[in-house]
Amino acid sequence: MRQTSNHVQFLSVLLSVFLLFPLAGCWSSHEIEEQSLGVGMAFDKAKESMIEKELDAQGEGYTKKNLITSTYQLITPQVASSTTKQGDPQQKSYVNISETGDSNLQMVRELSVRSDTPLTAHHMKVIVISEALARSHSLEQLLDQTLRDNDYRPSCLVLISKGRASNTLESKTAGEIPAFRLSGMVDNSYRTMRILPPMSLIKLESKIQSGSSFLLQNVLSANGEIKFAGAAIIKGKTQKMIGFLNEEDLDGLTWITGKGKGGLVKSFDEKTGQLIVYEIESMKSHIEPHVKGNSISFNVHIESEGRLSENWMVSGNPLKNQFLQKVQKNSEKKVKHLVRNTVEKMQKEYKVDVAGFGNQLRIKRPRVWMRVKANWDQTFSEVPINYDVKLMIKDYGASGSTK
Repeated sequence: MRQTSNHVQFLSVLLSVFLLFPLAGCWSSHEIEEQSLGVGMAFDKAKESMIEKELDAQGEGYTKKNLITSTYQLITPQVASSTTKQGDPQQKSYVNISETGDSNLQMVRELSVRSDTPLTAHHMKVIVISEALARSHSLEQLLDQTLRDNDYRPSCLVLISKGRASNTLESKTAGEIPAFRLSGMVDNSYRTMRILPPMSLIKLESKIQSGSSFLLQNVLSANGEIKFAGAAIIKGKTQKMIGFLNEEDLDGLTWITGKGKGGLVKSFDEKTGQLIVYEIESMKSHIEPHVKGNSISFNVHIESEGRLSENWMVSGNPLKNQFLQKVQKNSEKKVKHLVRNTVEKMQKEYKVDVAGFGNQLRIKRPRVWMRVKANWDQTFSEVPINYDVKLMIKDYGASGSTK
């Protein structure tokens, strides 16, 4: 009996010891006050900072080729605490640090010899790549280390900038963090067709692996102000940028894909030249491939419901069906014009499919796709594309006469 009691006591003590281990918490962790939270990153063609130039002049810099300048937007404990305590309207809520070199990992590690709070990338919101760099380097090369590093969240957004990417991480608005501003702007897609569905790191990885051409949202920056303006075209075979779609081209592309959540169509009456604005409430598009022998063609069926939101015509009555039909036809004509121009730019100027025609062919006619996928962009540039557009005005507000 005593032996059994001792055995029970021994097991109880052993169990108590094991229970201490989960209570110890994350013993390999670092206090948040000792970290710099990286929230944004920008890649540009090389431009050395003053401290790097001084070190190079003294022969004390590390061995490297000056190919890329990486700018890291950090929220440090010092910045956060000083902003909170002082309440200075001119105090920035972030700090940007740049490093120049040829290895992304080495540049990140170099921050450790310039600050007592090492960079952590767990909260990285956005990565911006400059046009100049995206034209000369493949995205697979530029983002290889980032995609391998599990510190970066797969949801981190990737954008292209016209001009230096580091400028998009600057702001003149007190208390604003530019990386948060950029990542938050994509949520405005329900207001306009000129914001692409977000391209996260995980989505970008799948695009790179598929070898298909695709688009990245373009952002312009000037004097601390930014604007989403069009999209950069990334060639599938090279993973390099080859050109831009402007804002109207992006309108046309959104109609083709049917992925818009909102926006408007601005047209003008043929007789009076007066402005009419059709506001989109819903849209859908169906891309239908047709194969006859070795010939491939596509039909694009576009439908939308919306409202007459702005009418500068004084001669028409919005409550009359005849007038509404006229407005619908005007708006349909504008949409066809947008689609036609976008298709022409994809097929003739850039010779790339960034609208998903190949994907629909893969789904509907997989055997045909296996035959043409190796050189799809070239094949796509020569296939006929027909489209029909049907808009329906379901709402026209309270303005109008019953006479």
